[in-house]
Amino acid sequence: MSFNLTDLYRESIVEAAQAPRHHGQLKKKNATVELHNPSCGDVLVLDGYFENNKLVDVAFSGYGCTISQASASLMTDQVLGQEISEIKDEVMLFSNLITDKLNQAEKDRLGDCIMLEGVKEFPARIKCATLAWKAIYQLIENYEGQK
Repeated sequence: MSFNLTDLYRESIVEAAQAPRHHGQLKKKNATVELHNPSCGDVLVLDGYFENNKLVDVAFSGYGCTISQASASLMTDQVLGQEISEIKDEVMLFSNLITDKLNQAEKDRLGDCIMLEGVKEFPARIKCATLAWKAIYQLIENYEGQK
């Protein structure tokens, strides 16, 4: 039995894009960011609520392709409830994953985000896959700048 990794990757992305996500505006928030991907027109808006140096709640809205929606869904699962410094580390790990700078042990540590390594098969979609991760980093920067 052989596996087609491209098909497996595509199935995983579609599944993640359809996963329940926290859409819409937060009633209680202390940071907001809006990012655009000019190459395809994706728009991602993140609202976050931070307390005691942790991300307590996050919601995203906007629109985008399946890959950017899948990435936003996975990103919210990865970072919710984490310390700000841990989130920044996750963003850097994800960036290194996409650019192939990680060793296998570090890749295994990322759990569900590993499937996004498949985005390298579609280089034009790297910006789509990284948009949510850039947005969460910028959201933290905005929050820290207000403090």
